[in-house]
Amino acid sequence: MSISESTLPQPEEILARLVGRVLRIEDTTWGSSKQGYLARFRGELYGDSQTAYDQLAEALRPYDVTPLFRLEEERHTVILLEGTNHTTPSNPWVNLGLFILTLLSVLFAGAMYGYDGPVSGNFLEDIMHVLANLATGWPFAASMLGILLAHEFGHYLAARYHKTDVTLPYFIPFPLSPFGTMGAAIRLKEPPKNKRILLDIGVAGPLAGLVVAIPVLLIGLSTSEVHQLPEIFPPGQAFEGNSILYLGIKFLVTGKWLPEPASFGGLNPFIYWVRYFFTGLPLPQGGIDVTLNSVAWAGWAGLLVTALNLIPAGQLDGGHLIYVLLGRKARRLMPFILGALLLLGLVWSGWWLWAFLIFMLGRAYAEPLDQITPLDSRRKAIASFGLIIFIFVFSPVPLITPFGG
Repeated sequence: MSISESTLPQPEEILARLVGRVLRIEDTTWGSSKQGYLARFRGELYGDSQTAYDQLAEALRPYDVTPLFRLEEERHTVILLEGTNHTTPSNPWVNLGLFILTLLSVLFAGAMYGYDGPVSGNFLEDIMHVLANLATGWPFAASMLGILLAHEFGHYLAARYHKTDVTLPYFIPFPLSPFGTMGAAIRLKEPPKNKRILLDIGVAGPLAGLVVAIPVLLIGLSTSEVHQLPEIFPPGQAFEGNSILYLGIKFLVTGKWLPEPASFGGLNPFIYWVRYFFTGLPLPQGGIDVTLNSVAWAGWAGLLVTALNLIPAGQLDGGHLIYVLLGRKARRLMPFILGALLLLGLVWSGWWLWAFLIFMLGRAYAEPLDQITPLDSRRKAIASFGLIIFIFVFSPVPLITPFGG
């Protein structure tokens, strides 16, 4: 005897039964492809939310359905979406090709930084002189790429540890920049499962990068020379900006707060340093400063890269940290962040570009599939520590010139 089709469970019954294993269902709303979801169930989860999500996601996988966990009006909500993550393999040759180009680009930047040969004034001729000495750029290239590799593979390995599909790092060559690169990026091929995983992936990069950048900076500063500055700066003279951490490391290595001015102009030294820290003024003519060799320059760049990534907005690492701590309330900080960058643009115009980029691209935060599972106390401390690091590595005026930023 055959079973009639009407006696078979309908798709809605199957979905409701599976969700009912993890959620005490109080009400159900069935959706459609036009509404963007299959079903919405409200109620209260049984037991641990992280375990419940794993159980439900696994049960729904054969039906090509993805669950989302949300809190709506203080009630647990399970939203079912049609489809699951089907990622395609990336082409590692693209990553390798970009890395080789970036290696050459960073070598060129390092050779440019340390070049002391003849300068003819002819652009092409001078470029050829630098290319002939390309090998001299290896200390900078090794230091800079070591920092960037640590940062990006910190993200990559954390993602792989949590079984989140991710690409290898994409390095961005930029040979005419002071660093020879615009950094690197990885791309998550699927949303992180919950806030804990989002935090682990987001914070791993800056922490790993700093673990390399700080020793590089210490080695570089210890092998750099401290000189008296001229009374009149030559054209093109520039100073690296200060962060709290950078000031402290310079003091640790040299025993001086650098750049040390020839005179405080009658100001209290603390007031002088606060003003110089936030404005880069007055310029320290005739004072004393350390002349960074290429390794120290790479170490300083590593702190700058960390600070930029930790800006608490959007898809930046700092955006992940602020999101896991505040959730969607993090969006309320965006006007203040943009306002602060616009204000800082008065002392370094590069912040206006960053404000524009964040306004255009950084208003969306990475949202995990499961937004119910909270951070544990240890991860809350780590997220807070990441934001404290941002305060210590942030430089209000990254580059100081006699003619402004």
